[in-house]
Amino acid sequence: MLDAMSMDQLRTFIAAAEEGSFSAAGRRLRRAQSVVSHTLANLELQVGFPLFERTGRYPVLTDAGRALLAQARDAVGAMDAFKARARLLAEGLEPELAVVVDVMFPIATLTATVQAFKQQFPGVPLRLYVEALGAALEPLLKGQCRIAVIGSLPDVPPQCVPEYLFDVPLATVVAPAHPLAGWAGKVPRAEAARHTQLVLTDRSALTAGRSFGVLSANAWHLADLGAKHAFLRAGLGWGHMPLHMVQADLDAGTLVRIALETLPVVGGGIAMHALHLKEQPPGPAGRWFVQRLRGVPESLV
Repeated sequence: MLDAMSMDQLRTFIAAAEEGSFSAAGRRLRRAQSVVSHTLANLELQVGFPLFERTGRYPVLTDAGRALLAQARDAVGAMDAFKARARLLAEGLEPELAVVVDVMFPIATLTATVQAFKQQFPGVPLRLYVEALGAALEPLLKGQCRIAVIGSLPDVPPQCVPEYLFDVPLATVVAPAHPLAGWAGKVPRAEAARHTQLVLTDRSALTAGRSFGVLSANAWHLADLGAKHAFLRAGLGWGHMPLHMVQADLDAGTLVRIALETLPVVGGGIAMHALHLKEQPPGPAGRWFVQRLRGVPESLV
């Protein structure tokens, strides 16, 4: 019976083990919980022993299930790599390239990359989207884009392969006339919470119920980074911005930098990554685009 085992069963097994419940595995795989339960029951019938204990509220891997999980991941990973390689060999140069880029990504680098791409691949149409948070990932998951460049969303779904590009430094800023501008030393959390915080909102539902770096109960949620920048300069609140967008303001004194005592230092800022689905790696044009975003000289691409 083991010869009838399928990759779909192994993917379902991995999803259930990693998510901790059959319902969560169903959401990840976009299937009903009953389908997940039936698939796992058939897998257990084929291997000849239970993979999960089902006596509690949530299923728990048995000792045998834990022993097989690593091999299941290896098998699925090898199949994904085989499919990806076969797809690249069959496709050749992409007929078009669709990319979604995080709004926090440096616009000068993106602009230069797009200009160079049009010269390097004049016959490959480029579709480009600029979004924030989950909206910079959603088009990739829906199959609308081949590459997603994310930074403001810290999560990488398990079906995606990330490639690190670089860090984008952040700055917490206010207008010179804002009450926080004259604060001596680091601004306490309670003081920051008294003032309006300007935050970037998500056009997708991927981050529903979650917030990133929001301290103030009085937060204005803006879907456009340009609007947030304008509101900051107008003294309407405080907020975090990519340093490259506000450096000229800091130099001119139209914005000033503040330090929050509760703001953790995470690396050099937002870590930008280029993502693709495991089974849909970018072709030659897409790989060139990612390398150019990272700043690798053309001679090395």
